[in-house]
Amino acid sequence: MRNQAKIELQKVSVTFKKQNQAIAAVQEVQLTIEAGEIYGIVGLSGAGKSTLIRTLNLLQRPTEGRVLIDGEDITDLKGAAIREVRKKVGMIFQHFNLISNRTIAQNLMFALKAANYPKEQREARVKEVLQLVDLEEKYHDYPNNLSGGQKQRVGIARAIINNPEILLCDEATSALDVETTEEILKLLAKINRELGITIVFITHELEVARRLFDRMAVMENGRIVEEGTTYELFANPKESVTKRLVGRYFDLAIPAELTASLSKGTLVELRYQGTNTLDPLISTISKKYPVSIGIIHGKIEYIKEQAIGILLVYMTGEPGAVQEAIHSMQEKVASLRIVKEES
Repeated sequence: MRNQAKIELQKVSVTFKKQNQAIAAVQEVQLTIEAGEIYGIVGLSGAGKSTLIRTLNLLQRPTEGRVLIDGEDITDLKGAAIREVRKKVGMIFQHFNLISNRTIAQNLMFALKAANYPKEQREARVKEVLQLVDLEEKYHDYPNNLSGGQKQRVGIARAIINNPEILLCDEATSALDVETTEEILKLLAKINRELGITIVFITHELEVARRLFDRMAVMENGRIVEEGTTYELFANPKESVTKRLVGRYFDLAIPAELTASLSKGTLVELRYQGTNTLDPLISTISKKYPVSIGIIHGKIEYIKEQAIGILLVYMTGEPGAVQEAIHSMQEKVASLRIVKEES
């Protein structure tokens, strides 16, 4: 069971001064991240995500509040003490930040040298980590000869080469295409599973959240406004920003021209959760009531092996029968919304 706090943020705030004006980038954030989990922080641009994640290894010191790792307050550590703490924490960036005139092996050797890793063991460690990220054959290559996905794999190798306990990912897939993103997410899940590294990942991409995170927090205007398991936040978002983000992800908008052509019936949005998602509701209702039901659009997603489904259906029939059918549907789904009724 995951119940040990790896990272704790206690009312952390970060304020910047700009032209004699105080800018609150992070405001009184309280978070507990458990050992061995993949924790995500999601929000739109400017929400304060990047500033917040940098407080976890004190690349950005809080203006107020405390940062704890393994129960130790690291907020005021300096010099050699904070360098020791940072050895526990690897970081992956959006734009790779590799040294272009050094080979892949030399990039990784540099990270080992900076951490005073035993010199006689460095070559073996580089080969071991390159094998883990499936880049053994790129040992002598230079960054410019690699694809974006391969560069990010080197970035991951560099971040974990000194055996950190925590891995921070700052928009680590934003510069990658869809297929490459999928490969990187699988690699991070593998690293978490096999090495037990706690991963903290910030992103504005809900697809990344769905595929990777165990738990997540939603950030807006420097504050954490909602937190829970990834499934909970996708299935039952409470705050307006979470509803907007999830709504965009599950967007089933249909062209206005099609909506206009559906003028003699009722357009209904159904949302399913869990095992009910796969129940044959439409055929059951069609048999029970004298109504016709056409499926306009639909989507089922699986989050941590739990299903969420959304369906747009078009219903025609006598008004009374349609209302009875809708009422019966409402009892069988997580939520039902009338998108358009016969005028």
